[in-house]
Amino acid sequence: MTLLDESLSMVADRMADCIRSRKPIMVVTHMDCDGLASGAIISKALIRAGAACTVRSSVEFNAGTVEEMSKDGRDFHVVTDLAGGYAEDMDAALGDRWVVLDHHHIPDTERDNERVVNAWKYGMDGGVEVCAGGMAYLAATALDGDNVDLAPMAVVAALGDRQDQGKQRSLTGKNQEIAERAKAEELLSVDLDLLLYGRETRPLPDALAFTSQPYIRGITWERGSCAALLKKADIPLKEKGRWRVPADLTQEEKSAIVNAIARYSPGAGVDDAVAEMVGHTYTLEGEEKGSFMRDGREFGTMLNSCGRIGRAGIGIAVCMGDRGQMLAASEATLKEYRGRIRECMNILSNDRWRTTVRGAVVMVNADGVVPETMTGTIASMLSSSPKNVGKVVMLRTSGEDNTVKFSSRKSVGCTLPVSLSDVMREGTERFGGVGGGHDMAAGARIGKERLDEFLEYLEENVNDMPDPG
Repeated sequence: MTLLDESLSMVADRMADCIRSRKPIMVVTHMDCDGLASGAIISKALIRAGAACTVRSSVEFNAGTVEEMSKDGRDFHVVTDLAGGYAEDMDAALGDRWVVLDHHHIPDTERDNERVVNAWKYGMDGGVEVCAGGMAYLAATALDGDNVDLAPMAVVAALGDRQDQGKQRSLTGKNQEIAERAKAEELLSVDLDLLLYGRETRPLPDALAFTSQPYIRGITWERGSCAALLKKADIPLKEKGRWRVPADLTQEEKSAIVNAIARYSPGAGVDDAVAEMVGHTYTLEGEEKGSFMRDGREFGTMLNSCGRIGRAGIGIAVCMGDRGQMLAASEATLKEYRGRIRECMNILSNDRWRTTVRGAVVMVNADGVVPETMTGTIASMLSSSPKNVGKVVMLRTSGEDNTVKFSSRKSVGCTLPVSLSDVMREGTERFGGVGGGHDMAAGARIGKERLDEFLEYLEENVNDMPDPG
């Protein structure tokens, strides 16, 4: 039995003890796609086993969260996609009545804590090989092997967390193993295709316009331009009076679209961006054809939309199987979310004073434009822009309690040997606040009074890194 197996067995035993003794369990999770999916996975496994289980989401985890957990009256707490660095606080407040299922970098002091079940402790790269959804799935199957049917949701979590970093946007490591298990159960299919948003649901001009990763200026969010581009490429937009969707395209038409984009938007980095549009697709076979939940990435976008604009409960309900009122609400939420993203990107693109480039750092002042819950989304989109190839995007906006929220992303082609997780964590330790994440993507929160010092620190610690490329 491996160390991971031992840890998962411990988690399963603790949860089973609570179920047998009818002790209530609280699941606390993050509000992004991976958080909502992981929280739903472990909650559904617990409820199936007969647990009295409640789940709630949180924007972030801090000392106040631990205090709330200690006062809520539950006998056991399962935390997913959160809590790195807070093991000592939870030990003090909760004793041994908790466990964390996570994949973010953790301090060395937490590696020996058996209640911290974190990917990095078991030789897995939590940035690309497994997410919190994957860790929750492993715990769910340790509790009951029949929970294998939750594997597609773990795949959605990985895609929503942008862990499709393998060749041609494939999943790797434990994520790939989970996807293979889902395929073996005929719950998932994996193919190479053109990565247009809304493969089965969106009219072609919308699908191309809403394909925001990579972001291509003049095409992304520009439906009129996309319709013109498709017509010029001789791609029929309708068939028998019905709008065609990406799933209707022939292989020849897909090639024609790729060539048309390259001609329409020439410039540095565009070839790489166009190549990024071809990759692995992950289709949930249990979902209806024509549903936005059938495509793994689109499902993930919906979950992000629910969490980012304060409707996490809707996303969790859909993850757990609600296909009625909550499904309709999730579609409306997704539409609103896309509108907010489009508005943010247009403002940042037009207000050039907001963006400063110093060496390899693209510093973006999104104050008053991007709410703190959407900094990660917008930073990810900016990192996919051809003009930011090879650089590090640092986006900031005002947060609660006189703080500044940062989200950082390595862009396409960035080879700098810098860990954004280390930079953010060490910077907040020096200047106050909290920070961390992954090598490729990380966040931080600091007090406004230390902003200038922190900005200088970020630029120095990225630009001083030699580029091996």
